Amino acid sequence: MGIFASLRGSRIGAAQETLPVSDGVSSSPKRRWSNLMPLLVAIVVLAEIAFLGRLDVASNVAIVDSWADLFFRSLPPDDLGLVSLGSDRVSESESCEEWLERHDAVVYSRDFGKEPILVSGSEKEWQSCSVGCQFGFSPGKTPDAGFGSTQTSGTASILRSMESSQYYLENNIDMARRRGYDIVMTTSLSSDVPVGYFSWAEYDIMAPVQQKTEKSLAAAFISNCGARNFRLQALEALEKSNIMIDSYGGCHRNRDGRVDKVETLKRYKFSLAFENSNEEDYVTEKFFQSLVAGSVPVVVGAPNIQDFAPSPVSLLHIKEIGDAESVAKTMKYLAENPDAYNATLRWKYEGPSDSFKALVDMAAVHSSCRLCIHLATMVQEKEEKSPGFKKRPCKCSKGSETTYHLYVRERGRFEMESIFLRSGNLTLGALESAVLKKFNSLKHVPIWKQERPESIRGGDDLKVYRIYPVGMTQRQALYTFRFKGDADLKSHVESNPCAKFEVIFV
Repeated sequence: MGIFASLRGSRIGAAQETLPVSDGVSSSPKRRWSNLMPLLVAIVVLAEIAFLGRLDVASNVAIVDSWADLFFRSLPPDDLGLVSLGSDRVSESESCEEWLERHDAVVYSRDFGKEPILVSGSEKEWQSCSVGCQFGFSPGKTPDAGFGSTQTSGTASILRSMESSQYYLENNIDMARRRGYDIVMTTSLSSDVPVGYFSWAEYDIMAPVQQKTEKSLAAAFISNCGARNFRLQALEALEKSNIMIDSYGGCHRNRDGRVDKVETLKRYKFSLAFENSNEEDYVTEKFFQSLVAGSVPVVVGAPNIQDFAPSPVSLLHIKEIGDAESVAKTMKYLAENPDAYNATLRWKYEGPSDSFKALVDMAAVHSSCRLCIHLATMVQEKEEKSPGFKKRPCKCSKGSETTYHLYVRERGRFEMESIFLRSGNLTLGALESAVLKKFNSLKHVPIWKQERPESIRGGDDLKVYRIYPVGMTQRQALYTFRFKGDADLKSHVESNPCAKFEVIFV
């Protein structure tokens, strides 16, 4: 009995080091007697062993141990001072957050620092990317992805193009999928990894406005006279409405085209930013050069051009040929009313909208790096779905409250950070507060900080623009996705264990 008592005491002590104290609810006498039955059986067996003397000491200890295990397994949690948390338990002195940090930690089979994402192609390794990212060829290694629809098994096929799908049909996302491309990189914000014409580094978008010295109201640089939209007809319609236009391109040329385009545009009140196709998200340098120049863009092109506007009144849009006459009237009005015209350029002095900053900030991370982040995320998601992946608790309950373990990263980065939300405060406000608290504690510097013009970098305080589930396209993240209130967030968290989010700071 002395040996058994000491074993019993040591086991309870060990259990109490990692498991919480009970709530003090007592068991009925009948229940307690039933719990003592394994102990009585163990005493009888030990007595028989001692009497017969047939087993050695080591065997006796093993039998004692096995019967002790049976005894303690038979006791309910309350009798051992435990609170059950599903298949795992947490000590009273340990918070659910601490417990989840230990038990929900994940080590993936692939370390991207040692084994970077490999994309077959001619580009260099991206040292500044937040995940190991290498372009080229590595003997003996199967690339994670490669450009072109024909790839070997285990290698994802990539389509990358900045051309309009109206000229290159495979650039249409659905068409690209049908042709076997696993990853689509086009100007569409609905593609897997968008490749836009915009970036703070390429365009000095916040360049100061210069005095408008040209007699003509607008300048045009159009060289493809066979465009598949109505841009030439729109130019002619504006001219018929008595809008004076200086054309420097190959179409309707009336000025010498051997000039610096942006410097020339700075002298005009308006710039004809006429694309060669009217396709969603197809917004090229024509538009962004107009913004740099401080010349109000008159747009023929993307039907959603307002998504790219630095302010709601910063552009004029000819959606269809019938709009040309009314746009011409607006141009004349603005030209004759300095206050109204200056209002269209106020964003140059006060800063562009948060939506514009959030869009252009995306390009602070090169599309090749974003491709590697996308691929690495796919690799980890595939591993998480494999049968051998570690079962993760993802949540912890104490009493009536449940703590959910969530993960978040800044858009353009790969590594996730842990945050926690409790069931009693599972709200959108609590999610944003938890994200801000986490990143502020890390003294986080947004990834776009050094690339944005200094005048619109802001201070050190973080400001959340969007929080959305990992896997969303940039069109969804920036414009179409919203949780429909707290109940929608709660449903998402409960149905997606260890839910992962991305945050856009502005």
